[in-house]
This record gives sequence, structure tokens and C-alpha cells, in this order.
Amino acid sequence: MADPATYRPAPGEIPDSPGVYRFRDEHGRVIYVGKAKSLRSRLANYFQDVANLHPRTQTMVTTASSVQWTVVGTEVEALALEYSWIKEFDPRFNIKYRDDKSYPYLAVTLADEFPRVQVMRGAKRPGTRYFGPYAHAWAIRETVDLLLRVFPVRTCSSGVFKRANQQGRPCLLGYIDKCAAPCVGRITPEDHRALAQDFCDFMAGDAAKFTRRLTQRMRDAAAELDFEQAARLRDDIAALERAMERNAVVLADGTDADIFALVGDELEAAVQVFHVRDGRIRGQRGWVVEKVEDATDADLVERLLEQVYGAEQAADTTQRGVTSDARAVPREVLVPVLPTDVDHVQAWLTGLRGAHVDIRVPQRGEKRELAETVRRNAEHALALHRTRRAGDLTTRSQALREIQEALDLSSAPLRIECYDVSHNQGTFQSASMVVFEDGLARKSEYRHFSIRGAQGQGARDDTESMHEVITRRFRRYLAERTVSDEVELDLDEGGPQDDDAPLRSGPVDPTTGRPTRFAYPPNLVVVDGGQPQVAAAAAALAELGIDDVALCGLAKRLEEVWLPGEEYPVILERSSEGLYLLQRLRDEAHRFAISAHRKRRSKGMTVSALDSVPGLGPARSAALLKHFGSLKRLRLASAEEIASVQGMGARTAATVVAALRTGVAPVAVLDAVLDATLEGAAEAPPAKSPGLNTGIMGS
Repeated sequence: MADPATYRPAPGEIPDSPGVYRFRDEHGRVIYVGKAKSLRSRLANYFQDVANLHPRTQTMVTTASSVQWTVVGTEVEALALEYSWIKEFDPRFNIKYRDDKSYPYLAVTLADEFPRVQVMRGAKRPGTRYFGPYAHAWAIRETVDLLLRVFPVRTCSSGVFKRANQQGRPCLLGYIDKCAAPCVGRITPEDHRALAQDFCDFMAGDAAKFTRRLTQRMRDAAAELDFEQAARLRDDIAALERAMERNAVVLADGTDADIFALVGDELEAAVQVFHVRDGRIRGQRGWVVEKVEDATDADLVERLLEQVYGAEQAADTTQRGVTSDARAVPREVLVPVLPTDVDHVQAWLTGLRGAHVDIRVPQRGEKRELAETVRRNAEHALALHRTRRAGDLTTRSQALREIQEALDLSSAPLRIECYDVSHNQGTFQSASMVVFEDGLARKSEYRHFSIRGAQGQGARDDTESMHEVITRRFRRYLAERTVSDEVELDLDEGGPQDDDAPLRSGPVDPTTGRPTRFAYPPNLVVVDGGQPQVAAAAAALAELGIDDVALCGLAKRLEEVWLPGEEYPVILERSSEGLYLLQRLRDEAHRFAISAHRKRRSKGMTVSALDSVPGLGPARSAALLKHFGSLKRLRLASAEEIASVQGMGARTAATVVAALRTGVAPVAVLDAVLDATLEGAAEAPPAKSPGLNTGIMGS
């Protein structure tokens, strides 16, 4: 634990201006980000007597080793920069709202030549317009099924669309008039895009326009005595009305508003939001947050608005002009408590919307009643969360404490890295590194490794693979730590510092403001395996001179924990939370290693010898195969014969000859299969690759 006085900036160094500050630990990792009207006044609060600070703030300032800041022009700019840094660095002492589920959205892929309507979850994609979120995917599908009668937009996958296009026959939806069948040319790309845009306009709330349009067409058809067409239009109007009825009117005045509710205690809080557009509830979302910093309800609301609308802004900027919703930021934001800096948050949201945004607490009437409904939803969500994850924070702390005691560590292992190796009888060797911090997976720091081996042909066994992976990971850590130390020395005009000197506090330097991939060492390294794997990892750490990282291995058979140099393993109780955490680490590392192996294997089994020829792309590769009929004949051809193929030059022909005859990219199995297919001759069957049909092996 560091003494805040050791890294406190000198008097007068901190400017009395608006800005954003961040605390860093001894490894340079950002652990807290905050904003202030006056950096001097705000930072002074952190460097008072530690005993006067809130317990969570005490932990933060004693974990930190330096503080940096950036001066901005206004408090609105500080708000935006604070959100950006929290998003980028994911500081462990900042409150972060995480969705309590992956909510489905109704998405329209406007970036495609023929836009598709579908259900999507997860991160938003460029060129796609989103509506929702919805509580259930079936609600989206029922709505889409009703609307396809009026807006027959494509809903099929790319594979189904391509197959229908090749066969010249549409799928079932095309025959029952619930798809305009662009796959077979029944509608032009321009008309289909206009149809998709009408679908988006209806979902955005402009329903009256389409109802009026269909009503007029129905009357015109009836006047012309075309009663069959009039009946179809009547049914279309009824479908639109049923789709609108699914979103009940809750605010009669057609209000656009987001209504937030917050319920919690000293440790956790649950948040719910109803998205009301045109007086109807168009979507609902919920979050559960652990209060890792000292924050009031007003602070929580401010952080919530930053995350919700900052994320919308980030998504919109990647849409290439297509926003996720024309009214992502509504006219009204109704909250249970006004945020701390309500004027600046309101100005920030007004800038995002391009029109005035009103943030207020509803006091009476329909909006107050709806806010109470949202609050009851938040109470239910928190109760459900506690039921599912009873004592989760306490359980994780207990697990880390048990691991600390079992392995005789000086402190709880807050950052644990686990490694596993996966291969298929020695081929496509891959390894994984998964990271858990505070007992939770930190997927943004997962890494894959492709095992090279001493000769570049892969490792002999799992122990050599483990030695290579640990060596590569910590060699990168040492290299990046050296670079970081050199930059720190450059920033310090006083010259070289002692090794034990703290990181220097001061303004943020742009050359050191971004995190590096392997800059932070773990407190504990876990390898999947027993004594041999642990010994290999220990040897790798010893060769690099790293002696401050704990190491253990978890063997599968009896779930025993092996330590370097120990003759007997450490046995944890089967009901131990520490063992559960190690098992989750091992299983996650195994899953991630298998995914890397499968990806490499799939890619390796679909590659051709021509793929690695410099300057030879797919089109000219196809032309060569079409001209010569097989790779065997292509290998026997001269440079002059290859140069005679359309699109080939003398230099490229010479490169192809050199590559094929020297075996730059030999893929014997695939070449033999392709030769047999193209020639159609009764040649010998391709040699079976070892382990081609076997399962995936892992350490």
C-alpha cells in the first residue's frame, strides 16, 4: 500500500481549471478517472488525512502511485472526456453499469444491398439501424410477422438468399407475399431499399402516415369496385393497428422521454429505464452495479446518463451516417434524483440531440405514476439479482482469500492469468491466456498464442508449448515495462530515479496515455496441468528473472493444485470457493484455447498452395486452375506457359513456379483433393491427414 504523500503533486503544480484526472497504480494502470470544476480543489480532497476518507476512497488512494490530469475548456468537455476515459481504461474503482441481460434489438441492415430485418444482440454494427431494446425476442418476431404483410422486406440469411438467387426460386415467404423476393428480381434494389426505409419510419413512430396512405388506397379500390384489393388493404391496416397496439399508450400527450429509476443499498444498485416514444413504451433496459466508489444517488444518476447516452453517441458515430434511432436522446429525461452537475449534463445531452433536452424529476400526474412503475421494476430486478448471485461480492472475496491462504501468498491475487494449450495430435498448436480480476473475467485482455516451437514447426509436447507461451508473454511484459520506464524518465526532468521511486504525478502526456497489451503483471499465474507443466512455466519465469509472480497448476484428474518444486500437491476442499474460482479459470482457458485451435484448423484446412504466392490473388488463382485443370499440371508448367494465361505476367509467372516447386506453401491433402475433383480421373485417394477426424486434444 502506497502513502498518498509520496506522489502528491507539489503546491501550485495543479491548475485551478476544469479538467479530468486519473489515478494510476505502480504498474501505470489507470484505476480511477474523475472530473472536476477545479482540479486543484478536487485533488486536494484526496490528499488529506487518509483516516478522514471514505473506506473505498482510502483503498483507491493507497493503491495508486501517481495522479495525472488534463485541462479542458469547459465542464461539458470534462464530462465527455471522463466518459471516454472510463470506457477506454475500464478503471476498477469507477462505477460501471453492466446490463443484467443481453437485450434483443430489432435491426435493419441498411448497409446491405438488400437490407434485412432481423433480431440482433450484443455490440451495434456499422450501417445498421436498431429499434428497441425489447424484453423478449419473441415480441420482436411477432411484430415483424405482422408488419411483413405491409412491408415485405427480406428477413432471410445470406445463405438462404444466395441459394434462392442461384436456383431462381424464392423461399416460402416469397410465395405467401411476406417477402418482396429481391433474390429473384421481383423488386429492384432501389424499391426494396425504399420498402426497408418505410419499415424503419413506421418503427420510429411515424405510423399515422402509413395508415392514412393505406386507407386512401382502400377507398380508391372500393370506388373502382376492386373489392378484393380493398379487402387486402383493409387487412393490412388492421395488421398495422395490431402492431401499434402491442406498445400500449402510457402518456396520452405523445411524449418522447426516457424514464429512469434507481433502487439500491450501500453495496449494490439496480437501474431500470423505460424508453417512451410517441407516448408508447418502445423498449426497456436494466443494469445492476456494484458501488466500488463512494457515490451518492446523484452521482450514480450522472454516471448512468453518461454511459447510456455516451454509448449511443459512440454507436452512432460508427454508423456512417445511419443512427441507431432518430431520437436516441429524447426531449425529456426523467430521473429519480437530479445529477450532481445537472446543468452541464443537460448541456451535453442537448449537444448530442441537437435540440433542447430537459432533465427533471417527475412530481405529479401520469409521468409520476409511470416513474413509480419503473421503480417497482428496479426493485424486482435487484431482488432477482440478489437471489441469483446471493453474496456474490462476498463469495469472490472469500475465494481470493482462500487461494491466498492455500498458496501462502502475501496478498490476495486480484489479477490471475490462466494458460492452456490445445492441439490436434500436434498440429495447429494454440494456447490461450485468460484474465480474471477481482474474481471476474476480463475478456478484453484475453490473448491467443500460436505455438511456433524451436524449429518453427510446433512444440514437441505440452511442456515445451507452455514454456514458450510463458516466455513470450513475460518477455513482452519486460519489454513494455522497459519502454514505460524510459518514458517516465523522459518526463522527469530531474534525471534517473531510483528503482523504488514512485511514478511521477503531473499532466497527462499523449505519448504515454494509452494502455499496452502486456504491461500489467499478474499476481498469480495458473497453468492447466500438473507437475510437468508447472515446472516448464517456472523454468520460463526463472530464465527471465521474474521472481515476484506466484505460480501454480490445476490438474484435471483429482483437481489438485501443484506448486513449483513441491513433491506433493495442495488439496483444496471440494466445496471451497477458491477451488471453484480456479476451476472456472481453467475451464475458461480451455474453452478459449479450443476456439483458437479450431479457428486455425479451419483456416489451415481451406487454404491452397497458391494462397501464399506473393502478388497472386483469388481471381488469378482461379484463372490458373481453370486453364491448367489441376495443381499437379500447374506445377509441371513452365514460366512461359503460365505467363500465357490471361492476366499473368512474366514476373508473376516466375514467382508461381518458384513457390510451387520449392514448396513455399505445401498443402498436400487439399491439393490432392482438388486435383482429383478437377481432373475427374481415377487417381489414388488423397493421403489422410493424421488426426483429421479425431477430437481436439488439450493439456
